[in-house]
Amino acid sequence: MNQQTHTSSEHGMSACIEACSHCHQVCLQSAMNHCLKVGGKHVEAEHFRLMISCAEICQTSANFQLMGSPFHQRVCEVCAEVCEACALSCEKVGGMEACVKACRDCAESCRKMANVQH
Repeated sequence: MNQQTHTSSEHGMSACIEACSHCHQVCLQSAMNHCLKVGGKHVEAEHFRLMISCAEICQTSANFQLMGSPFHQRVCEVCAEVCEACALSCEKVGGMEACVKACRDCAESCRKMANVQH
């Protein structure tokens, strides 16, 4: 791998770790502080479970990248799927624009990481 590709990959991973960490924080805070307070459709099992699942896979994805795990691309692929599902759920519930954006940004970044050739 030449230096430019290596640096580009490192930058991409750094951006993905940041997106995953941000999404983890936003989903967890939204679930625990917004959804629980608002109630109703915000705490229906499917939506709430997806919010927590998204927070967890984002943290795991960031951790796998930070560790340099050879499985990080596969975890990123799953993370992108969960983030996209969470974004759709948050859109449907409504009033969760910050979560929708964090999830979409993370999904996009993780899709890029999942497709990086090493």
